[in-house]
Amino acid sequence: MADYASQTFLNQKINLPHTHFKIGVITALWNSEITSKLKAGALKTLTEAGIPSENIKVWDVPGSYELIYGANKLATDGYDAVICLGVVIQGETRHFDFICDAVAHGIANVTIKHNIPVAFGLLTTDTQLQAIERSGGKHGHKGEEAAWTVLKLLEESN
Repeated sequence: MADYASQTFLNQKINLPHTHFKIGVITALWNSEITSKLKAGALKTLTEAGIPSENIKVWDVPGSYELIYGANKLATDGYDAVICLGVVIQGETRHFDFICDAVAHGIANVTIKHNIPVAFGLLTTDTQLQAIERSGGKHGHKGEEAAWTVLKLLEESN
């Protein structure tokens, strides 16, 4: 387990009364060396909580911006929760700012529109090393955290 304070919540047991929930895991292919680790952590967390693999939809989309479409599509299709995973690393242009802002607003809008948990598992870092440290490194595992978040919200809402 990573050595930072906010990771301690991951040790809290999730008590789902039933495991029939349908959960989508949408992952951006851009920066796949990082996002594949985020996805693996999210899937591990879901299966360890008792969610059957047939109730988990895994969908890889081209980039982080497309997480919005994926989340909205799965919410429209009746999924109980969606986990959005991606990485945007600061570059030399303002593209970083536009993408991060659009994805944050888009995911928030899906949550509000469909009234389901949609986890914001988007890493927005200055460097690739920072992203690595947040995908199972010294700053935790944001994929596991995103999965835990939707499980906890499903637990609390049922």
